[in-house]
Amino acid sequence: MTADIRLERNAFGRLVLTCADGETVEGVVPVRAFPIAAPDDGIALVAPDGREAAWIERLDTLPAPLRQLLEEELSRREFMPEIRRIHGVSSFATPSAWSVGTDRGDTEFVLWGEEFIRRLGKSGLLIEDSRGIHYLVRDLKALDRTSRRLLDRFL
Repeated sequence: MTADIRLERNAFGRLVLTCADGETVEGVVPVRAFPIAAPDDGIALVAPDGREAAWIERLDTLPAPLRQLLEEELSRREFMPEIRRIHGVSSFATPSAWSVGTDRGDTEFVLWGEEFIRRLGKSGLLIEDSRGIHYLVRDLKALDRTSRRLLDRFL
């Protein structure tokens, strides 16, 4: 279906989808079907009324301008820093303050409890801070030894 659609921004910055049959849907929002496991596979363009207006199988099959527009919109909508290193934690009892290095820079957050750390598959984690921001640990084995040791105290 991707060859049959046109996507552009209107004067207000909203995405406008034009389908092959000429139907125009203003204010579509791209939503990843599998944001962590397969972020480039399965993108739905959802209309303001909640219905799926178009489906894109894979981002990498799109023409460059369309792919870039969708990636910009998705990055605005999604914010999930990936933890690369844990610099320290204030306490092994919760709540505790964490100092971490992410793919977006160093930051600090408060972890309310161990239940806010969820496993993703065999080696991934999703950590939710006190403000509702989700941090991704894509692969526990890729973390340095100190970071793994600190994290093990909470798992």
